[in-house]
Amino acid sequence: MNPQAKLIFTISLLMGSTITISSNHWITAWAGLEINTLAILPLISKSHHPRAIEAATKYFLTQATASTLLLFSSMTNAWHTGQWDITQLTCPTSSMILTSAIAMKLGLAPFHFWFPEVLQGCSLTTGLLLSTAMKLPPITLFFMTSQSLNSTLLTTMAVMSAALGGWMGLNQTQTRKILAFSSISHLGWMSMILIYSPKLALLNFYLYAIMTAAVFLTLNSINTLNLSTLMTTWTKTPALSAALMITLLSLAGLPPLTGFLPKWLIIQELTKQEMIPAATTMALLSLLSLFFYLRLAYCATITLPPHTTNHMKQWHTNKPTSPLVAILVTMSTVLLPLAPMIPTIL
Repeated sequence: MNPQAKLIFTISLLMGSTITISSNHWITAWAGLEINTLAILPLISKSHHPRAIEAATKYFLTQATASTLLLFSSMTNAWHTGQWDITQLTCPTSSMILTSAIAMKLGLAPFHFWFPEVLQGCSLTTGLLLSTAMKLPPITLFFMTSQSLNSTLLTTMAVMSAALGGWMGLNQTQTRKILAFSSISHLGWMSMILIYSPKLALLNFYLYAIMTAAVFLTLNSINTLNLSTLMTTWTKTPALSAALMITLLSLAGLPPLTGFLPKWLIIQELTKQEMIPAATTMALLSLLSLFFYLRLAYCATITLPPHTTNHMKQWHTNKPTSPLVAILVTMSTVLLPLAPMIPTIL
């Protein structure tokens, strides 16, 4: 892609996210989301492969539908209350429509079907943007309207996301699809706690973004798109493969790594809110995700020589490791000692 075009699309992404995050009017928030959608489409389809074009089309149709629902929700609320302010969402019908619209934008179950297919059709770098930066504006809207959302609908979608994200990731062999179902599962945890502690949901998102960025950039450095290629990386880059294994275990939520922190705090908060069945269900459903994280970690540390022509090509084409990868891996593994200070700022 032309560097000037890539710069324009990147600036548009930053501008769209900033407009949505800083707005308090529904129309400007919607406009920011639309700028985001239009800016990411060329990045998804830049390879001109039929799979990439298909992914861009699916992404556009899904996001356009979600934006239409969001606009309809805000118009309905303005019709009933005369308010266009984001924090003044008081109409129950508008609240339910908005919850569904943002869930569709994020990829929460049962609106999750587009996300794995889109992620599979784009590059790892674009997949990182879709999994982290593109989710920040909708999550910000969730944060600003957290007291007005439909709690029953959001809790149901949270449990479904945690269950389907873990269950459907079990039989995957493509790393991008595995990370897509991982994202769906983590979104379930964020949605479960959003109404009771919005700051904790944002903390969960920030830590998830750090850990996912570390995994995506590591996979991009070792040029790995499936498990069979991942099993040959230990011989090429043992240090990077070991770092990937630790980051994956952190993403799974194993103590004493960073990923355990948000799960621990969310279960604690749900227990305080006397939602012990929900906390127990989420904890048990996280075991499904743990299985495929452990499988990924095992594939990253197993020692196999390359055994096909494609693997021989990739044997010599791994990319230089960026210092950013080392920083993100470190943050993904050693932030847990800061845990005692977290409750004081929430």
